Amino acid sequence: MSWFVFALVATLGWGFADLFYKMGTDENDKHSHLKIAVWVGFVMGIAAMVLLPFSESGFNIKNLLVNALKYTPASLAYIISMVVGYAGLRYLEVSIVSPIQNASGAFSMIAMMIFFLITGTINDDLGDFSVLNIIGTAIIIIGVIALAIVENRLSRKEADEGAKTDEEKKKNKKYQFGALALLFPLVYCLFDTIGTAADGIILDEETGLGLGEIDILILYGLTFFVAGIICYLFMLARTKKPYNPFKIKEIRTKGVAACFEEFGQIFYVFAMASKPMLAAPMVASYCIVSVVLSRIFLKEKLKKAQYACVIAVIAGIVILGINEGLGEM
Repeated sequence: MSWFVFALVATLGWGFADLFYKMGTDENDKHSHLKIAVWVGFVMGIAAMVLLPFSESGFNIKNLLVNALKYTPASLAYIISMVVGYAGLRYLEVSIVSPIQNASGAFSMIAMMIFFLITGTINDDLGDFSVLNIIGTAIIIIGVIALAIVENRLSRKEADEGAKTDEEKKKNKKYQFGALALLFPLVYCLFDTIGTAADGIILDEETGLGLGEIDILILYGLTFFVAGIICYLFMLARTKKPYNPFKIKEIRTKGVAACFEEFGQIFYVFAMASKPMLAAPMVASYCIVSVVLSRIFLKEKLKKAQYACVIAVIAGIVILGINEGLGEM
């Protein structure tokens, strides 16, 4: 299976995860983001345990600890970005949060390119960039960044508009967080850039740390499992009441979101192991899936400018797909 198919499946998986994250977010629950983290940690921990016998490095306790230390910078960056992202959903619509967050795809590609230039390993990766790949990747990056700019302007406009009805006042109250609310997706973008670039470097055959795709999934899953336990204990200490993640409502939203997250993670890792600088910006375009799904299921309205960005990114993905198909002929 080609990197393009892996990246496409990851894009769809994470797009659906974003939808269910929003559905499972309660803006009035200050621990909502931590509850999501508990579920993601639970699902990823189970997946890691299932994958453990298939580890490429023959995991034992010693190897596990050594490799965990190697992968800590990437896993911590991801966990921080995701928990911050969950918190941002309390204040902003998913169609605003997701595009801003996923500008990280472009930034991580640039970070990897700089690293590979410094280490002298850029030539092999540049060979992946045919004319169509360059065009397709450029369109995706421009589309995602343009969507982030559009969403930023729309959120500011929404905050400035007067509210006449109680419903509008309630909605505007959420947007009164204003520019400060945008710190959540921006912080996500920063840490996700670090994590994605680290993954591309770690999984690269020449610059990597000798960790295979399954090893990465195991390490990330176990790390997030520990993070989930910490979040659970933190909530218990603060509220004095144990959080029950197995209520039907929690399973249908947070549980489903966590499953889509892990599903996308599996395909993302294999895409990054194959063509990191091409896969990173494409997978980041899952915000387009999030925006479309939010329009369909959450009835979030889209403007013409938003539709234009969506069409542009889809066109870029189609171009990459065409190029991948031609390469296999």
